[in-house]
Amino acid sequence: MLKPPIHNPIARLAACWLFALCTIGIARCLAQVDAARIDALIDAGYAKAAVQPAEVCSDQVFVRRVYLDLAGRIPTLQERKNFLDDPSTDKRIELVDRLVQSEDYVQNFADTFDSLLMGRAPIGKIAERKKLWRPYLENVFRHNRPWDQVAREILLARPQSPNQVGSVWFLYERNDNAQAIAEAVAPAFFGIRIDCAQCHDHMIASEIHQKHYWGLVAFFNRSKNQKTNAGPRISESAIGGFSDFANIHGSSYPNVLTFYESKTIDETRPEKDAKQEDSDELYLPRENPDEPRIPKFSRREKFADEILTGHPRLAHAFVNRIWAMLLGRGIVHPFDQMDSAHPASHPELLDELAKAFIESGYDIRSLVRKITASRAYQLSSKPPAQANDPATFAWAIERPLTAEQLTRSIQIALLQQANPNHPLLADLRDRMPEVLPETITTDVGDALFLSNNPKMDQILLEGSKPEGLIGKLASNPDLKAGVQNLFVTTLGREPSEPELDAVLEYAQKRLAKESAAEPITVWRNIVWALIASAEFRFNH
Repeated sequence: MLKPPIHNPIARLAACWLFALCTIGIARCLAQVDAARIDALIDAGYAKAAVQPAEVCSDQVFVRRVYLDLAGRIPTLQERKNFLDDPSTDKRIELVDRLVQSEDYVQNFADTFDSLLMGRAPIGKIAERKKLWRPYLENVFRHNRPWDQVAREILLARPQSPNQVGSVWFLYERNDNAQAIAEAVAPAFFGIRIDCAQCHDHMIASEIHQKHYWGLVAFFNRSKNQKTNAGPRISESAIGGFSDFANIHGSSYPNVLTFYESKTIDETRPEKDAKQEDSDELYLPRENPDEPRIPKFSRREKFADEILTGHPRLAHAFVNRIWAMLLGRGIVHPFDQMDSAHPASHPELLDELAKAFIESGYDIRSLVRKITASRAYQLSSKPPAQANDPATFAWAIERPLTAEQLTRSIQIALLQQANPNHPLLADLRDRMPEVLPETITTDVGDALFLSNNPKMDQILLEGSKPEGLIGKLASNPDLKAGVQNLFVTTLGREPSEPELDAVLEYAQKRLAKESAAEPITVWRNIVWALIASAEFRFNH
């Protein structure tokens, strides 16, 4: 029997609140069940490799790690205290639930996927992306939009609503270069690189053929940037785009509409040297004069409907990428080379996560929840004595912060709040261009960059105000308490005894030599040393 609607506003609000709690509770339970399955499959890998995993990390380590991964910054002192003081046994997954619903999560994932999908860019291009592309990405993560739908919108590039307008920018920024589009589409949505198949079949991953490269190019080579009254759009011609490709041996083949692990789309090819007429009969009736006309036979639409939809690689590639973001490397490493030359370390785990991702409706937050709920995610970063292969995931892999994460974290440490448009960010983007680098390197040059950068000096001056970290340290007569507060604020932990003694000795000697007006300078140097340290600049 149908229940009558709730008309009392307070009762309706209570019912909605109860429903939300139940929904979150169910999602949390499912994440924990899925996390147990993840750990069972990872444990099988430990047994096979004859290694024992590291211990589960402390709450102090976890709160810093998960804030960096999901919120894109270190926690504030109050956020850290709230978590550490929480007696709940489920507080880790409860924190994840709060973070994936936060605006910080939206901005962090939009930052990361902007770089992963589009590549780093100079300031001018970043400004262009902020008009349409960036709001589109934020909408995707704010409303947890299904990834398969997002992929279709980006590659079809025919927005059906104001919230989809920014989807055209993935193709638009590549400025009619069909080869550049193909070389971006393959790793971004299918987790493979096809660049090497331009002149011959892939020499290492033999399953990737030259026809896959040129077939993917053909799906987009009728597309063209068009400025309309409705804004930037991607038009598509109904004719042209027929050509042949030659291999290194001189053999020539037609570039038909096909792609890796997909069928070939039938399309009538004109006779050689035959002229084609671009008539209105080849296009659908135009509903909106401000939008480009759509061909009756649309290559992009065929790609979206018959290649992208249901493609086995779409879920696998996304799952592997999120795993790499959260655990430091993909189940297939590198995460964008998912071919026979780079086998999965845990193939059953990858298959199960992809299957569950599809069954969830390509739910991004659900995927993030289950991975962060796993023991594999929560291990200490200290490798066990007998473990030396990071592909076992027997310890937490240290990961360099992105430019955005580092900029926000410096501001949180110094000011307990962050301005996402701080001038330091542009310089750090230039210095740290890669997101999810294949190999991690760090040197003294990174620390020197932070010491000699005028925008770093600016942010240290901001932190020297009375309400900033440096200002508070300089005004605190209790040096020991100041050092302890400094380590907790910047590194999220208490100093060891040798660290405490070393910083105290330095501060006491410097303060004894300086005039009473110079403690700011002394503490600014100490704070800079911690912020420039590898421990601050890495997630671990």
